[in-house]
Amino acid sequence: MKKIGFLMIVLIGFGCSSEPDQSPREINWDRDVCAQCLMGIADQNYAVQAINKYEDVIWFDDIGCLVEYMKSDDWKRFNGESAKIWVGDCETGKWIDAKKAWYRFGDTTPMGYGYGALKEKRDSTYDFNTMIKRIEEGKTKREDFIKKHKMMDKE
Repeated sequence: MKKIGFLMIVLIGFGCSSEPDQSPREINWDRDVCAQCLMGIADQNYAVQAINKYEDVIWFDDIGCLVEYMKSDDWKRFNGESAKIWVGDCETGKWIDAKKAWYRFGDTTPMGYGYGALKEKRDSTYDFNTMIKRIEEGKTKREDFIKKHKMMDKE
């Protein structure tokens, strides 16, 4: 009986001290939608996921959608400050840590922000915080993206 009691205490101790699983999740192509624009996730190379300390996951189809969402009360309710953020490498589609990634500008992205993530630094790439600042300053391809899609509606 003492052995069972000791085992229960050990198991409870392990359960209380475990770290949350904030590893990247696989995209459910037929169900996962962007929390900001509500478009379906369609391109692994530009997809973003945030996983908070409660292991809740939210998806974005473009890094720019994440940046916009981070300004919202929904981000605070999600406990976004505790989130691990993963972004698809724009060349390989493999998940990389968004805060350690390097961002190039000029890509054709799902919502037209124009930033593609790379694992390694290259010429003319930006770190995570600089990329956020540039998007907030309007340094995106979004205006051209919107014009193009409005023209498509008129044809």
